[in-house]
Amino acid sequence: MIAAPRESLSVEEYTAELLHLVRPDDRTVALRLAEALGRVVAAPISSQVNIPTFTNSAMDGYAVRFIDVSSAPVVLRVVGDVPAGSPADPAAGAGECVRIMTGAPLPTFADTVVPVEHTDGGTEWVQVRLAPARPGVHVRGMAEDIKVGDLVAAAGDRLTPALLGALAAAGHTHVGVRPRPVVLVAATGDELVADGSPLARGQIYESNSVVLAAALARDGAQVLTRPPLRDRAEDLVEWLDRSASAADLVILTGGVSVGAYDVVRDVLTAHADGTFRHVRMQPGKPQGWGLWPGGTPIVALPGNPLSAALSYEVLVRPLLDRIQSTARRSDLSAVAATGWSSPAGRQQLQPVRLSSDSDGRLLARPAHSGGSASHMVTSLAAADAIAIVAEDVTEVAPCDRVTVRML
Repeated sequence: MIAAPRESLSVEEYTAELLHLVRPDDRTVALRLAEALGRVVAAPISSQVNIPTFTNSAMDGYAVRFIDVSSAPVVLRVVGDVPAGSPADPAAGAGECVRIMTGAPLPTFADTVVPVEHTDGGTEWVQVRLAPARPGVHVRGMAEDIKVGDLVAAAGDRLTPALLGALAAAGHTHVGVRPRPVVLVAATGDELVADGSPLARGQIYESNSVVLAAALARDGAQVLTRPPLRDRAEDLVEWLDRSASAADLVILTGGVSVGAYDVVRDVLTAHADGTFRHVRMQPGKPQGWGLWPGGTPIVALPGNPLSAALSYEVLVRPLLDRIQSTARRSDLSAVAATGWSSPAGRQQLQPVRLSSDSDGRLLARPAHSGGSASHMVTSLAAADAIAIVAEDVTEVAPCDRVTVRML
Protein backbone atom coordinates (compact mmCIF):
# COMPACT_ATOMS: atom_id res chain seq x y z
CA MET A 1 0.00 0.00 0.00
CA ILE A 2 1.32 3.45 -0.89
CA ALA A 3 1.26 5.73 2.12
CA ALA A 4 -0.55 9.03 1.73
CA PRO A 5 1.37 12.25 2.38
CA ARG A 6 1.45 13.11 6.05
CA GLU A 7 0.58 16.39 7.65
CA SER A 8 3.28 17.85 9.88
CA LEU A 9 2.15 18.89 13.37
CA SER A 10 3.89 20.27 16.43
CA VAL A 11 3.91 18.19 19.61
CA GLU A 12 1.29 20.48 21.12
CA GLU A 13 -0.97 20.25 18.05
CA TYR A 14 -0.75 16.47 17.91
CA THR A 15 -1.33 16.10 21.65
CA ALA A 16 -4.48 18.20 21.33
CA GLU A 17 -5.62 15.94 18.49
CA LEU A 18 -5.09 12.82 20.60
CA LEU A 19 -6.87 14.30 23.61
CA HIS A 20 -10.08 14.37 21.59
CA LEU A 21 -9.97 10.55 21.51
CA VAL A 22 -10.70 10.17 25.24
CA ARG A 23 -12.96 11.74 27.84
CA PRO A 24 -12.89 11.83 31.64
CA ASP A 25 -14.32 8.81 33.44
CA ASP A 26 -16.42 10.36 36.21
CA ARG A 27 -17.29 7.14 38.00
CA THR A 28 -16.16 6.64 41.62
CA VAL A 29 -14.78 3.48 43.18
CA ALA A 30 -14.50 3.19 46.98
CA LEU A 31 -11.30 1.52 48.16
CA ARG A 32 -9.64 0.84 51.47
CA LEU A 33 -6.59 3.06 51.92
CA ALA A 34 -4.31 0.03 51.72
CA GLU A 35 -5.59 -0.65 48.19
CA ALA A 36 -5.46 2.90 46.88
CA LEU A 37 -1.77 3.68 46.27
CA GLY A 38 -1.33 5.44 42.94
CA ARG A 39 -5.04 5.95 42.34
CA VAL A 40 -6.61 9.33 41.63
CA VAL A 41 -8.90 11.02 44.17
CA ALA A 42 -12.42 11.44 42.77
CA ALA A 43 -13.76 14.21 45.05
CA PRO A 44 -12.34 16.57 47.70
CA ILE A 45 -11.71 14.95 51.08
CA SER A 46 -11.76 16.93 54.34
CA SER A 47 -10.38 16.06 57.74
CA GLN A 48 -12.78 14.47 60.18
CA VAL A 49 -10.63 15.43 63.19
CA ASN A 50 -8.23 18.06 64.39
CA ILE A 51 -4.58 17.11 63.95
CA PRO A 52 -3.25 16.92 66.60
CA THR A 53 -6.55 15.95 68.18
CA PHE A 54 -5.37 17.27 71.57
CA THR A 55 -2.50 19.34 72.92
CA ASN A 56 0.38 16.95 73.61
CA SER A 57 4.04 16.63 74.40
CA ALA A 58 6.63 16.66 71.63
CA MET A 59 9.32 15.15 73.89
CA ASP A 60 9.89 12.62 76.64
CA GLY A 61 10.37 14.79 79.72
CA TYR A 62 8.43 16.76 82.31
CA ALA A 63 5.25 18.81 81.99
CA VAL A 64 5.79 22.04 83.91
CA ARG A 65 4.68 25.62 84.41
CA PHE A 66 7.20 27.85 82.68
CA ILE A 67 7.27 30.18 85.70
CA ASP A 68 8.52 27.29 87.86
CA VAL A 69 11.56 26.58 85.65
CA SER A 70 12.42 29.99 84.18
CA SER A 71 15.16 30.47 86.79
CA ALA A 72 16.69 26.98 86.43
CA PRO A 73 18.52 25.17 87.81
CA VAL A 74 15.63 24.28 90.10
CA VAL A 75 14.30 21.15 91.80
CA LEU A 76 10.65 20.16 91.33
CA ARG A 77 8.51 17.49 92.94
CA VAL A 78 7.22 14.80 90.50
CA VAL A 79 3.54 14.15 91.32
CA GLY A 80 2.45 11.93 88.44
CA ASP A 81 3.12 10.18 85.13
CA VAL A 82 1.34 10.52 81.78
CA PRO A 83 2.34 7.87 79.21
CA ALA A 84 1.23 8.10 75.58
CA GLY A 85 -2.39 6.99 75.23
CA SER A 86 -3.29 7.80 78.82
CA PRO A 87 -6.46 9.82 79.49
CA ALA A 88 -5.01 11.04 82.82
CA ASP A 89 -4.97 14.76 83.61
CA PRO A 90 -3.05 15.00 86.89
CA ALA A 91 -3.06 18.24 88.86
CA ALA A 92 0.10 19.89 90.16
CA GLY A 93 0.76 22.88 92.38
CA ALA A 94 3.53 25.43 92.40
CA GLY A 95 6.95 23.78 92.36
CA GLU A 96 5.50 20.48 91.10
CA CYS A 97 5.59 18.71 87.72
CA VAL A 98 4.45 15.56 85.94
CA ARG A 99 6.63 13.12 84.03
CA ILE A 100 5.33 12.86 80.45
CA MET A 101 6.04 10.83 77.32
CA THR A 102 6.08 11.92 73.68
CA GLY A 103 2.52 12.14 72.32
CA ALA A 104 0.86 12.08 75.74
CA PRO A 105 -1.82 14.73 76.43
CA LEU A 106 -0.44 17.79 78.20
CA PRO A 107 -1.96 18.17 81.69
CA THR A 108 -4.24 21.18 82.07
CA PHE A 109 -1.93 22.89 84.58
CA ALA A 110 1.14 22.78 82.30
CA ASP A 111 2.26 25.12 79.53
CA THR A 112 5.75 23.80 78.76
CA VAL A 113 7.70 20.54 78.48
CA VAL A 114 11.29 20.16 79.70
CA PRO A 115 13.11 17.38 77.80
CA VAL A 116 14.52 14.65 80.01
CA GLU A 117 17.96 15.47 78.59
CA HIS A 118 17.82 18.81 80.41
CA THR A 119 17.23 17.15 83.80
CA ASP A 120 18.71 14.48 86.06
CA GLY A 121 15.81 12.14 85.14
CA GLY A 122 14.42 11.89 88.65
CA THR A 123 11.13 10.07 89.39
CA GLU A 124 10.18 11.61 92.78
CA TRP A 125 12.15 14.81 92.62
CA VAL A 126 13.77 16.13 89.46
CA GLN A 127 16.47 18.72 88.97
CA VAL A 128 15.84 20.91 85.93
CA ARG A 129 19.30 21.98 84.81
CA LEU A 130 18.45 24.18 81.83
CA ALA A 131 15.62 26.69 81.60
CA PRO A 132 13.36 26.52 78.51
CA ALA A 133 13.79 29.40 76.07
CA ARG A 134 10.15 30.46 76.37
CA PRO A 135 6.75 29.18 77.46
CA GLY A 136 5.18 26.55 75.20
CA VAL A 137 8.36 24.86 73.97
CA HIS A 138 8.05 21.17 73.07
CA VAL A 139 4.26 21.41 73.12
CA ARG A 140 2.14 20.44 70.10
CA GLY A 141 -1.03 22.49 70.01
CA MET A 142 -4.38 20.97 69.16
CA ALA A 143 -5.19 21.48 65.44
CA GLU A 144 -1.90 23.23 64.71
CA ASP A 145 -1.44 20.92 61.69
CA ILE A 146 -5.00 20.82 60.35
CA LYS A 147 -8.50 21.54 61.63
CA VAL A 148 -11.75 19.61 61.28
CA GLY A 149 -13.15 20.34 57.82
CA ASP A 150 -9.85 21.44 56.28
CA LEU A 151 -8.99 19.95 52.87
CA VAL A 152 -6.67 16.94 53.01
CA ALA A 153 -6.86 15.71 49.40
CA ALA A 154 -8.20 17.49 46.33
CA ALA A 155 -10.00 15.89 43.41
CA GLY A 156 -7.36 14.86 40.89
CA ASP A 157 -4.62 14.24 43.45
CA ARG A 158 -2.69 11.02 42.94
CA LEU A 159 -2.49 9.02 46.15
CA THR A 160 1.08 8.78 47.40
CA PRO A 161 2.18 7.00 50.58
CA ALA A 162 2.33 10.39 52.33
CA LEU A 163 -1.16 11.41 51.21
CA LEU A 164 -2.60 8.05 52.28
CA GLY A 165 -1.00 8.58 55.68
CA ALA A 166 -2.57 12.02 55.94
CA LEU A 167 -6.00 10.58 55.11
CA ALA A 168 -5.60 7.90 57.76
CA ALA A 169 -4.58 10.50 60.35
CA ALA A 170 -7.60 12.57 59.33
CA GLY A 171 -9.94 9.72 60.26
CA HIS A 172 -10.55 8.07 56.88
CA THR A 173 -10.41 4.33 56.24
CA HIS A 174 -11.65 4.43 52.63
CA VAL A 175 -11.22 6.79 49.70
CA GLY A 176 -13.24 7.40 46.54
CA VAL A 177 -11.05 7.10 43.44
CA ARG A 178 -11.40 7.09 39.68
CA PRO A 179 -11.54 3.68 37.97
CA ARG A 180 -8.32 2.42 36.43
CA PRO A 181 -8.34 2.93 32.66
CA VAL A 182 -7.95 -0.41 30.90
CA VAL A 183 -5.16 -0.19 28.34
CA LEU A 184 -4.08 -2.89 25.87
CA VAL A 185 -0.44 -2.85 24.77
CA ALA A 186 1.17 -4.77 21.92
CA ALA A 187 4.41 -4.46 20.01
CA THR A 188 4.50 -5.47 16.35
CA GLY A 189 7.32 -6.80 14.21
CA ASP A 190 8.70 -10.07 12.84
CA GLU A 191 12.08 -9.20 14.36
CA LEU A 192 10.85 -9.23 17.96
CA VAL A 193 11.62 -12.02 20.45
CA ALA A 194 9.96 -11.87 23.87
CA ASP A 195 10.62 -15.27 25.43
CA GLY A 196 14.37 -14.93 25.97
CA SER A 197 15.26 -17.57 23.40
CA PRO A 198 18.53 -17.16 21.42
CA LEU A 199 18.38 -14.50 18.74
CA ALA A 200 18.70 -15.38 15.07
CA ARG A 201 20.17 -12.99 12.54
CA GLY A 202 17.92 -9.91 12.24
CA GLN A 203 16.10 -10.45 15.55
CA ILE A 204 16.03 -8.32 18.71
CA TYR A 205 14.57 -8.76 22.16
CA GLU A 206 11.25 -6.96 22.57
CA SER A 207 11.28 -4.23 25.24
CA ASN A 208 8.64 -1.70 24.21
CA SER A 209 5.70 -3.48 25.81
CA VAL A 210 7.68 -3.84 29.06
CA VAL A 211 8.45 -0.11 29.20
CA LEU A 212 4.93 0.95 28.23
CA ALA A 213 3.18 -1.45 30.60
CA ALA A 214 5.31 -0.24 33.51
CA ALA A 215 4.73 3.42 32.64
CA LEU A 216 0.99 2.86 32.30
CA ALA A 217 0.81 1.05 35.64
CA ARG A 218 2.78 3.88 37.25
CA ASP A 219 0.22 6.32 35.85
CA GLY A 220 -2.80 4.43 37.16
CA ALA A 221 -3.84 2.12 34.32
CA GLN A 222 -4.86 -1.52 34.38
CA VAL A 223 -2.58 -2.92 31.68
CA LEU A 224 -3.12 -5.96 29.48
CA THR A 225 -0.21 -7.06 27.30
CA ARG A 226 0.35 -9.86 24.81
CA PRO A 227 3.35 -11.38 23.01
CA PRO A 228 4.59 -9.48 19.94
CA LEU A 229 2.32 -9.49 16.91
CA ARG A 230 3.88 -10.56 13.62
CA ASP A 231 3.77 -8.35 10.55
CA ARG A 232 0.59 -9.97 9.25
CA ALA A 233 -2.49 -7.85 8.87
CA GLU A 234 -4.90 -10.70 9.61
CA ASP A 235 -3.25 -11.36 13.00
CA LEU A 236 -3.55 -7.73 14.08
CA VAL A 237 -7.17 -7.48 12.87
CA GLU A 238 -8.14 -10.71 14.63
CA TRP A 239 -6.60 -9.55 17.93
CA LEU A 240 -8.19 -6.10 17.80
CA ASP A 241 -11.60 -7.55 16.86
CA ARG A 242 -11.38 -9.88 19.85
CA SER A 243 -9.85 -7.55 22.44
CA ALA A 244 -10.31 -3.85 21.70
CA SER A 245 -13.87 -3.55 23.00
CA ALA A 246 -12.71 -4.42 26.53
CA ALA A 247 -10.32 -1.47 26.67
CA ASP A 248 -10.43 2.28 27.11
CA LEU A 249 -7.30 2.63 24.97
CA VAL A 250 -5.02 0.49 22.81
CA ILE A 251 -1.34 1.30 22.32
CA LEU A 252 0.61 -0.28 19.48
CA THR A 253 4.29 0.15 18.69
CA GLY A 254 5.96 -0.36 15.35
CA GLY A 255 4.68 -0.34 11.80
CA VAL A 256 3.57 3.30 11.65
CA SER A 257 6.08 4.73 9.19
CA VAL A 258 6.14 4.52 5.40
CA GLY A 259 7.91 1.19 4.90
CA ALA A 260 6.67 -1.73 2.80
CA TYR A 261 5.91 -3.86 5.89
CA ASP A 262 4.29 -1.26 8.13
CA VAL A 263 1.24 -3.36 8.96
CA VAL A 264 -0.16 -1.13 11.71
CA ARG A 265 -0.46 1.73 9.25
CA ASP A 266 -2.18 -0.49 6.70
CA VAL A 267 -4.64 -2.06 9.18
CA LEU A 268 -5.64 1.21 10.83
CA THR A 269 -6.08 2.87 7.46
CA ALA A 270 -8.32 0.06 6.23
CA HIS A 271 -10.32 -0.60 9.40
CA ALA A 272 -10.08 2.37 11.79
CA ASP A 273 -10.04 5.55 9.68
CA GLY A 274 -6.36 5.74 10.55
CA THR A 275 -4.75 9.17 10.76
CA PHE A 276 -0.98 9.39 10.45
CA ARG A 277 1.18 12.41 11.14
CA HIS A 278 4.75 13.59 11.03
CA VAL A 279 5.12 15.15 14.46
CA ARG A 280 7.89 17.70 14.73
CA MET A 281 9.71 15.90 17.54
CA GLN A 282 12.96 13.98 17.85
CA PRO A 283 12.82 11.11 18.44
CA GLY A 284 9.32 9.97 17.49
CA LYS A 285 8.46 11.67 14.21
CA PRO A 286 6.06 9.05 12.72
CA GLN A 287 2.84 8.80 14.73
CA GLY A 288 -0.70 7.60 14.13
CA TRP A 289 -4.10 6.96 15.64
CA GLY A 290 -7.44 5.43 14.79
CA LEU A 291 -10.83 4.39 16.20
CA TRP A 292 -11.52 0.68 16.02
CA PRO A 293 -15.11 -0.29 15.15
CA GLY A 294 -16.98 0.03 18.41
CA GLY A 295 -15.12 3.23 19.34
CA THR A 296 -11.96 2.13 21.13
CA PRO A 297 -9.15 4.62 20.41
CA ILE A 298 -5.82 3.26 19.20
CA VAL A 299 -2.58 5.20 19.50
CA ALA A 300 0.19 3.91 17.25
CA LEU A 301 3.75 4.76 18.33
CA PRO A 302 7.07 4.23 16.53
CA GLY A 303 8.88 0.96 17.09
CA ASN A 304 12.33 2.27 18.01
CA PRO A 305 12.61 1.87 21.79
CA LEU A 306 13.51 5.42 22.79
CA SER A 307 10.96 6.82 20.35
CA ALA A 308 8.22 4.66 21.84
CA ALA A 309 9.12 5.47 25.45
CA LEU A 310 9.40 9.23 24.94
CA SER A 311 6.28 9.30 22.76
CA TYR A 312 4.45 7.78 25.69
CA GLU A 313 5.72 10.43 28.11
CA VAL A 314 4.72 13.44 26.00
CA LEU A 315 1.76 12.12 23.96
CA VAL A 316 0.07 9.24 25.79
CA ARG A 317 0.55 10.21 29.43
CA PRO A 318 -1.72 13.26 28.96
CA LEU A 319 -4.47 10.87 27.78
CA LEU A 320 -4.24 8.92 31.03
CA ASP A 321 -4.37 12.17 32.97
CA ARG A 322 -7.50 13.25 31.07
CA ILE A 323 -9.32 9.94 31.58
CA GLN A 324 -8.59 10.06 35.32
CA SER A 325 -9.11 13.84 35.66
CA THR A 326 -5.77 14.29 37.32
CA ALA A 327 -3.76 17.48 37.15
CA ARG A 328 -1.11 17.73 34.46
CA ARG A 329 2.39 17.56 35.89
CA SER A 330 4.39 20.77 36.00
CA ASP A 331 7.66 21.11 34.13
CA LEU A 332 10.80 22.46 35.78
CA SER A 333 13.58 24.75 34.65
CA ALA A 334 17.20 23.60 34.74
CA VAL A 335 20.59 24.80 33.57
CA ALA A 336 22.45 22.81 30.92
CA ALA A 337 25.60 21.42 32.56
CA THR A 338 27.11 20.73 29.14
CA GLY A 339 26.20 21.57 25.57
CA TRP A 340 24.53 19.41 22.94
CA SER A 341 23.03 19.76 19.48
CA SER A 342 19.35 19.62 18.56
CA PRO A 343 17.77 19.00 15.12
CA ALA A 344 16.41 22.04 13.30
CA GLY A 345 12.63 22.28 13.07
CA ARG A 346 11.90 19.51 15.61
CA GLN A 347 11.26 19.63 19.34
CA GLN A 348 14.00 17.53 20.87
CA LEU A 349 13.29 15.21 23.78
CA GLN A 350 16.68 14.68 25.39
CA PRO A 351 16.98 12.18 28.28
CA VAL A 352 18.98 13.91 31.00
CA ARG A 353 20.42 13.27 34.43
CA LEU A 354 19.82 15.94 37.04
CA SER A 355 22.13 17.24 39.74
CA SER A 356 22.72 20.51 41.55
CA ASP A 357 25.70 22.82 41.86
CA SER A 358 27.08 24.66 44.89
CA ASP A 359 24.64 27.51 44.27
CA GLY A 360 21.67 25.14 44.39
CA ARG A 361 20.91 25.41 40.66
CA LEU A 362 19.29 22.37 39.03
CA LEU A 363 21.67 21.03 36.36
CA ALA A 364 20.83 18.81 33.39
CA ARG A 365 23.26 16.78 31.28
CA PRO A 366 22.54 14.17 28.59
CA ALA A 367 22.09 10.75 30.16
CA HIS A 368 23.83 8.90 27.29
CA SER A 369 26.61 9.72 24.87
CA GLY A 370 24.23 8.77 22.07
CA GLY A 371 21.89 11.59 23.08
CA SER A 372 18.32 11.26 21.85
CA ALA A 373 18.93 8.83 18.96
CA SER A 374 15.76 6.76 18.62
CA HIS A 375 17.38 3.33 19.06
CA MET A 376 19.23 4.09 22.33
CA VAL A 377 17.48 1.58 24.57
CA THR A 378 19.45 2.34 27.73
CA SER A 379 19.52 6.13 27.59
CA LEU A 380 16.16 6.51 29.30
CA ALA A 381 17.12 4.04 32.02
CA ALA A 382 19.98 6.36 33.00
CA ALA A 383 17.78 9.48 32.99
CA ASP A 384 15.86 11.34 35.69
CA ALA A 385 14.00 13.61 33.28
CA ILE A 386 13.52 14.74 29.69
CA ALA A 387 14.94 18.05 28.53
CA ILE A 388 12.50 19.64 26.07
CA VAL A 389 14.30 21.74 23.46
CA ALA A 390 12.23 24.06 21.26
CA GLU A 391 11.95 23.54 17.49
CA ASP A 392 13.94 26.68 16.66
CA VAL A 393 16.95 25.76 18.83
CA THR A 394 19.79 23.84 17.17
CA GLU A 395 22.45 24.17 19.87
CA VAL A 396 22.09 24.03 23.64
CA ALA A 397 25.08 25.77 25.17
CA PRO A 398 26.43 25.22 28.68
CA CYS A 399 24.48 27.36 31.19
CA ASP A 400 21.48 27.72 28.85
CA ARG A 401 18.11 27.38 30.54
CA VAL A 402 16.18 24.26 29.48
CA THR A 403 12.73 22.96 30.36
CA VAL A 404 12.77 19.52 32.00
CA ARG A 405 9.93 17.07 32.61
CA MET A 406 10.42 14.54 35.38
CA LEU A 407 10.03 10.88 34.52
